[in-house]
Amino acid sequence: MSEKLTLARAKELLAATTTEGHLVEHALAVSACMGAMARHFGADEAYWQAVGYLHDYDFEQFPDEHLRHTEQPLRDAGVDEESIRAILAHGYGLVTDVEPVTDMEKSIYTVDELSGLIAAAARVHPAGIAELKPSSVRKKFKDKRFAAKIDRAVIQDGCDRLGMELSDVIALCIEGMKPFAAELGIGPRA
Repeated sequence: MSEKLTLARAKELLAATTTEGHLVEHALAVSACMGAMARHFGADEAYWQAVGYLHDYDFEQFPDEHLRHTEQPLRDAGVDEESIRAILAHGYGLVTDVEPVTDMEKSIYTVDELSGLIAAAARVHPAGIAELKPSSVRKKFKDKRFAAKIDRAVIQDGCDRLGMELSDVIALCIEGMKPFAAELGIGPRA
């Protein structure tokens, strides 16, 4: 019988497959954004954070087959089906056909790419994320050369699916990431 995923269990599972610092940092960023999204939707913050933390479970080992080595191993590890489905949904249209339908699934689909854009914007801001404004991130969103690998179409599609404005999702994610500025390397520049 599987139980609802916890952050401690998510960290344990990710540590078994992921050693690269930037991937662990990304896991934390997505987790932070998911916590903020859960607060917005009145959902279980710790649970959403756990799902966000574990979303790239197989990426380091199988970058070219991302999410094809996730479902069964997580099921075997006792991870609940709701978590597994949300993790698969974050790759919708890119590497899976699991369409995000719940608020949690739509949120992880949206913030996976968005967290990277916010972190990149915070790294070039003199005060880091502490004084980063949604309008600054929106400008970076429009500049296709800035953090060029980030898929803006996915972010926009995610916001549309959530029925939310891009600026509102950015604002939530900035607030969610602020407490983790030091771990994410997005604090003020010395």
